Parts: sequence; structure tokens; C-alpha cells
Amino acid sequence: MPDRLTIDTIDAELLPGARNAVRVCLQLQLDERITIITDQATCEIAAALQAEVDEIGSEHAVFLIENYAHRPLTAMPQVILEDLAQSQVSIFCAQSQRGELGSRMQVSDVVNKKHIRHGHMVNITRQIMMEGMRADFKAVDVLSQRLIERARHAERIVCRTPHGTDFEAEFSPKLKWLKTSGIITREKWGNLPGGEIFTAPANTNGRFVVDGVVGDYLCRKYGDLHDAPLTIEVKNNRIVDLSCDHKELLKDFRAYTSTDENSNRVGEFAIGTNTACT
Repeated sequence: MPDRLTIDTIDAELLPGARNAVRVCLQLQLDERITIITDQATCEIAAALQAEVDEIGSEHAVFLIENYAHRPLTAMPQVILEDLAQSQVSIFCAQSQRGELGSRMQVSDVVNKKHIRHGHMVNITRQIMMEGMRADFKAVDVLSQRLIERARHAERIVCRTPHGTDFEAEFSPKLKWLKTSGIITREKWGNLPGGEIFTAPANTNGRFVVDGVVGDYLCRKYGDLHDAPLTIEVKNNRIVDLSCDHKELLKDFRAYTSTDENSNRVGEFAIGTNTACT
């Protein structure tokens, strides 16, 4: 049986972002069904999303992951995947843990097969709900469209920053640019908050200094890297060297990018367009 999140008082600061997610980004309708997948660490945000769904009146199911399996997940519980397949709209609103990528890929497999309008809110936080999720996503979509029209003609982009990034990407006209502006359709699910254009680069070379955050479970574990940036050296689309004063982060990131033959490969080049992110 699905869960029902019962929180005495919904945090009012979360409601604008929840309203954006449900009404603007996913465009949930009264006659549609939505599945929300969440966890204990993120249930307060999920409750705000559920409250917005309740206000619309749509049929819905909410699943608290820990009620169905031990974590870290080795696979997404079948009961969740079966419910997901019945919905037209879905949200994954939970924190990632090491080794859970495969279980999230099971979710995306169902989403892609059933053409579900899916918002992926992995590692969402209260701060993100109050910043990036409060964006004017229609304006972000307009900006993203203008930028992608220019990017499609680019043969090369060079990125340089005061903190040491000196990175060059080359592009092929055979590889498409895509946008995920936060306005989600049946054809393409997206991360929320949305706001980027991206492609697979033909080749990349140079130094990339990460002084923001790294992805997946490492984002939650290490947070802002401003005081201990991670430097990534890339040659012909492959990581060839890593350096960082934070030795535990360096060890974890090296392991993360060594899990299979393509883990150290640059597979995506993206440009952010969400102007509400700070």
C-alpha cells in the first residue's frame, strides 16, 4: 500500500517551489495520476509536493523508500515500479546513497517506456526549493531556447575561470543539443530544478576546477567545495589526473570515476540557464 505523508505543519517556504514543480514544470491535471517517490530525509519537501497535488485533486500515490527496502538500494522495490507504470506524472524526491544509481535507472526505464512526465529531484534540499525551484521557468525556457539555437552552430567552446579552469570542448553536428528548462513533456523527463542545455561533446581537453559541488551522493557528503576545490585534468574526453587538498573527497571521486570502463569519460557538456540559482 502507498504511504500518506502526515506532517502537522507544511513549511510555507517550501510551497512556492512545490507549486512550481507540480503546476508549472509538470503541469499536473485533475484527471491525471501522479506517483511521488521519497525518503525519510526528504519527506518534508515531499509533503509540500503532496499538499499541492491535494489542492489540484489528482489521484496520487506516495512511497517512502525505507518502508519498502533497506538502503542503500540494490534495486527499486517492484511495488513502486508497478505503481509508477500506472501514472502519467511522477516525481523522484529523495537523497542519493552510494551504489543506488542502478535503482534510479530502473525508475527512468519505466518513465521512458511509458512516456511519463517525470521530475527528478534527487538530492533536493530546502535551500534549492527556496532558490532554483522558485525560478520563472517559462522565462528559463525562453532563455534556454535562445541559447540552444546559438549552441547548435558552435564548433568549439572554451571555458576559463579566475579559479583555474581552462577547458575546451569540440562539437559534432551529428550530436544533438537538448534543453531541460524545467518545462517537462512526455518526450523528455528532466531534473528539477531545471535549467540547462546539453550535448555529448565530440572531444574535450584541459583543466576543470570544481569549486561548487560534485554530483550524486558525493554532493550531499561534501557540499560546497569552495574551500577545497577539486581539479580534474582531461585529455581526449578522459580524466587523466585528479588533485584536491581534501584527500577523502579525492579518494571517493577517484573511486566513483573508476567503477566501469566509461566512468572516467566526459559524456556531457552542459550550460546552466536557471537564473534563480545562486
